[in-house]
Amino acid sequence: MKPLYKRVLIKLSGEGLMGDKTFGMSPDVLKKLATDIKKVYDLGVEICIVVGGGNIFRGAVEASQGINRSVADQVGMLGTIMNALYVQDALEKIGVPVRVMSGLNIPQVCEPYMYRKALKHFERKRVIIFAGGTGNPYFTTDTAAALRASEMQCDALLKATQVDGVYTADPRKDPNAKRYEKVSYDEVLAKNLRVMDLTAITLVKESRIPIIVFELKNKDTFINAVCGKGKFTIIEN
Repeated sequence: MKPLYKRVLIKLSGEGLMGDKTFGMSPDVLKKLATDIKKVYDLGVEICIVVGGGNIFRGAVEASQGINRSVADQVGMLGTIMNALYVQDALEKIGVPVRVMSGLNIPQVCEPYMYRKALKHFERKRVIIFAGGTGNPYFTTDTAAALRASEMQCDALLKATQVDGVYTADPRKDPNAKRYEKVSYDEVLAKNLRVMDLTAITLVKESRIPIIVFELKNKDTFINAVCGKGKFTIIEN
């Protein structure tokens, strides 16, 4: 297995951590996730991760029910930090050196995000988990992933989802939906394919970072995506 990329950012949804649960996270999913990430790490690929918080709290949804949007988003950002700590623990248990860096300043729990310190972690062969979103309300973890991937000059953004790529419609609802092998940023924006939010897509387009969309549940999912194998959709110019 030969990696196509030297440095990647992996975007994980909070919902993907639940497994068969309706809330929280599954220890089995965490264990599989950590094992898959380690296989990529052992190839010498530099890895950073952004985790969502939808398995704990969804700021935009709660805001639509009457909670102040800024407050709801702050709670959601705290949820991403909780998830990041779980993923950190799972990786450390199998010998992967890892640091959590947060857009929110919680020094008793994790490091505050600083660009140059993040680069030092890469130099020391550590995986970095970026938590706390961008540190600001009204921005999704998709946008945080696009921002951190751009700042870290990643070669690719790997988005793990519940389906094996980008489809013309939701394949879980529409049996006639067709999967794209490749699709452009502009087509994603024009057709509103809902891969990531529009701000995130626009940012990675400007940074010329390809997005690889693949299914989280597949075996060896990360290593296959990094090595250009298996089923996935690539979004690029």
